Amino acid sequence: MAERRARRPPVAIEDHALIGDMSTAALVSREGAIDFLCWPRFDSPTVFASLLDPEKGGEFVIRPVLRGARTMQIYLPDTNVALTRWLAEDGSAEVTDVMRPQRGVDGGEPHILRRVEATRGEVRFEASCSPRFDYARSRGVARKKGDSVIFKSRHADLRLTSDAPLRARRGGDATASFTLKKGEVAWFVLDGGEGDAPLGEAAEVALASAVAWWRRWAGQSTYKGRWRETVMRSALALKLMTTRDHGSIVAAPTFGLPEAPGGERNWDYRATWIRDASFTVYALVRLGFHDEAVDFMAWIAKRLEENDGRLSIMYGPTGGRELEEIELDHLAGYGGARPVRIGNKAVDQIQLDIYGELLDAAYLADKYGRAMSADGWRATCKIVEHVCDHWKSADAGIWEIRCEPREFLHSRLMCWVAVDRALRLASKRSLPAPIARWTACRDEIHKDIWTNFWDEELGHFVESRGSKDLDGAMLLMPLVRFLGARDPKWLATLDAIGHKLSDDALVFRYRGEDGLKGREGAFTACSFWYVECLARAERLDEARTAFEKILGYANHVGLFAEEIGLDGGHLGNFPQALTHLALISAAFFLDRELSGERGTWRP
Repeated sequence: MAERRARRPPVAIEDHALIGDMSTAALVSREGAIDFLCWPRFDSPTVFASLLDPEKGGEFVIRPVLRGARTMQIYLPDTNVALTRWLAEDGSAEVTDVMRPQRGVDGGEPHILRRVEATRGEVRFEASCSPRFDYARSRGVARKKGDSVIFKSRHADLRLTSDAPLRARRGGDATASFTLKKGEVAWFVLDGGEGDAPLGEAAEVALASAVAWWRRWAGQSTYKGRWRETVMRSALALKLMTTRDHGSIVAAPTFGLPEAPGGERNWDYRATWIRDASFTVYALVRLGFHDEAVDFMAWIAKRLEENDGRLSIMYGPTGGRELEEIELDHLAGYGGARPVRIGNKAVDQIQLDIYGELLDAAYLADKYGRAMSADGWRATCKIVEHVCDHWKSADAGIWEIRCEPREFLHSRLMCWVAVDRALRLASKRSLPAPIARWTACRDEIHKDIWTNFWDEELGHFVESRGSKDLDGAMLLMPLVRFLGARDPKWLATLDAIGHKLSDDALVFRYRGEDGLKGREGAFTACSFWYVECLARAERLDEARTAFEKILGYANHVGLFAEEIGLDGGHLGNFPQALTHLALISAAFFLDRELSGERGTWRP
């Protein structure tokens, strides 16, 4: 009986850089493989997904044949252009990867450019492009045409063009084997087959244009603080998760990457969560990027027009709610973590906190960007009226529990934020509003939180009404200015979170029941919120030490997944917007406090 072939181990989540063009994004491993790509949009089916199934998922690999080579990967400064290098005694080589950010303005297909160069010695390279269409449910057919191989399937068409000799293989693959001497370059271009693919000098021009585009965008930043490189990498990652054609912002460009090793906590994050996107606007506005805020608020306005002032917790990038949760049983899952899911049935949950996050972002966009329109204000009034009518309801909360709804402190807090920010806008812009009703509602919510979520016996706030548990989302209480950052009762709560939910600077979001099996990792955004709370409490030494410790968990190119395991490995979808925006907020505030510049920027 034939021996069963051993399954390839997955590449670690953190062993990747991200490239993209604001219509989709690809993960590039340190070994030169594009092993995750949805084509041609964020929410399209994958064409490469070997990260989720090394045998079936498909990938696009370019590697030098160098014995004992050491690999390194960086981004070109102030860009989303990835450079992967191999260093060995016998020679060295590098591959530069970029998706052209200029593409897509006219609705065109994405372009992936891969520049291959021998930088020392004479180096042989092996390349293999194995697209597996429709979430690896279809192989397609490959055929040679000139300098290209055309991949055709029922679901999508791809074209791989190169000045290296390509071969089409049965089974829908393309391969190339070629040798370069020091200074020689080969190009590979993957696209949808529109027009002529750039090679040689045209490709060099396209790469230089992409580098310049990213540097112009990064040059808008007003942040000059201690952690500029770290903050800019987070901003660049967030920009990759915005959609150029729509103005929406995805929570992450991936699905199925597990929050618990080998477990069932495997979700699809390729959608626009109102919460995460609103926080992203907050972070980018802080850094001087205002266009993204304007575009997102325009996208939100359309959703409000369609739904008479009510919002779903999430939408597809184009604004639809067709997010049926489906299990892809044919995929092995990352490290055996199954089921692999696409879509997300949390779309049908009630999460009252989204209105607070949205109106906080709207308030900041109005304050630091463009003044709210008359239609925008009418939509805001509808939101506030909805909050005033429903703030006492139980819901699924920020963490989207899949068990019985509760009255969560964070949801209640964000209802308070929604009404408070609307009142501030009305006052600032002299806008018409039922001020007395809104003020009474805001004050009633404030009283309710202090009455029903402060536990006198424990001496700290609690996660939900009647609970004794803590919750990392409570760290937002001083950040949204519900109470003072040095209020004794808040400091007691902060210390309780540090004692019960943290592990050497890493903070877990909760310890209680959520309706799922398995133990997840520490939630990275909560860890950065904890740093900011320490800084606001003027515990600057603690804050700076914790911040530097957490930054030490970043991967080799400065990216973070959703969670960090106790072994330091990354867990969950990657990279995650919520993590990077929380990093920006913590760095911004901590730097300001360390520099003694209080009062220069206030939410």
